[in-house]
Amino acid sequence: METELKDYGINNHNQVPEPADEPRGGDSRKDERPLLKSDSNLSSSPLSAENLQELDKKYAAFVRRDVYGTMGRGELPWSEKLLLVFALVTLVPIRVVVAMTILILYSLICRFCTLFTVPNRDEGQENYAHLSGWRRVVIVHAGKFLSRALFFTFGFYWISETRRNADAVEKLAGENVCKEQSEELERPGAIISNHISHMDILYHMCSSFPSFVAKRSVAKLPFVGLMSKCMGCVYVQRESKSSDFKGVSGIVTDRVKEAHQNKNAPMMLLFPEGTTTNGDFLLPFKTGAFLSKSPVLPVILRYPYQRFSPSWDTISGARHVILLLCQFVNHIEVTKLPVYHPSEQEKEDPILYANNVRKLMASEGNLTMSDIGLAEKRIYHATLNGLFCQS
Repeated sequence: METELKDYGINNHNQVPEPADEPRGGDSRKDERPLLKSDSNLSSSPLSAENLQELDKKYAAFVRRDVYGTMGRGELPWSEKLLLVFALVTLVPIRVVVAMTILILYSLICRFCTLFTVPNRDEGQENYAHLSGWRRVVIVHAGKFLSRALFFTFGFYWISETRRNADAVEKLAGENVCKEQSEELERPGAIISNHISHMDILYHMCSSFPSFVAKRSVAKLPFVGLMSKCMGCVYVQRESKSSDFKGVSGIVTDRVKEAHQNKNAPMMLLFPEGTTTNGDFLLPFKTGAFLSKSPVLPVILRYPYQRFSPSWDTISGARHVILLLCQFVNHIEVTKLPVYHPSEQEKEDPILYANNVRKLMASEGNLTMSDIGLAEKRIYHATLNGLFCQS
């Protein structure tokens, strides 16, 4: 079970958003490095500009470069402090109330649409993803609309979307990019997205309302639990080692295949990097998203900013949400590439399939490909925490 979770960038820790393990491709060897061990040479010395510069160079994919600085704890100018105080007493309370109202409203809609129905219970999963008729229509359309309303509440008033023409990327992807196909062949089984922020999921919800992989505990959360079931999320119970279940890998692979073949089935949203970056880099892709041999839709996200970066890199969750709510305007740019159809060679080699999609996304999104992953991110976090505690 643990190995299957690693293919989808899932691990059991609470300190880093969207946790994952070190990408290993098809290699079955276990990474024995102590993931939470900090850099002893740096953590034993006091915080200094030299230490931070050395860390930033080594872990460039996770470095914050906004006004708020490393871990969101940088020294702010008085003008920024005044803006924060003003937003905290005026804007944030309004946004919190509106956000809670939206969540409660959609929870009630989901409750109404699932009355007198029985959820699908298969392989330890429970969801309402395959409701048909008016129930499914209401759940999806209300979900998209209210997700956009919630996205608006967080300050994302405009969404800049660009759809790349197949001819524009044909030279890079060759015959893999679908130019003119029937609707049946054109339909992707999964959305492959780079991962920057928890806002990523909210954008994809208002765009295509896909399913995604989540902790089993999410299903028990107030409001969110029922919503996730209606979205058809695949739940992960990490402690379960029962041989009666095919595991998350098999379940997701089946769901991706089903989404490709059945237009009424929700697509899967997968973040093959396994963790978040600062938005300028693309980490190695895990192979779990590509095991189904189905075509995928690559989507590239960016969050342009002037003061606060919406990326969830070294900043704590609570600090990130509060500062995000304090921003009067937030921006997002989305680039949707043509559907990528794997070649016969890629179908037989998911590592090759994953690497080729990654190269295409990096080229089209002007992203730097990095060789580091979650293991290094944990070390970076641990070292920064040690440096700040000593300062």
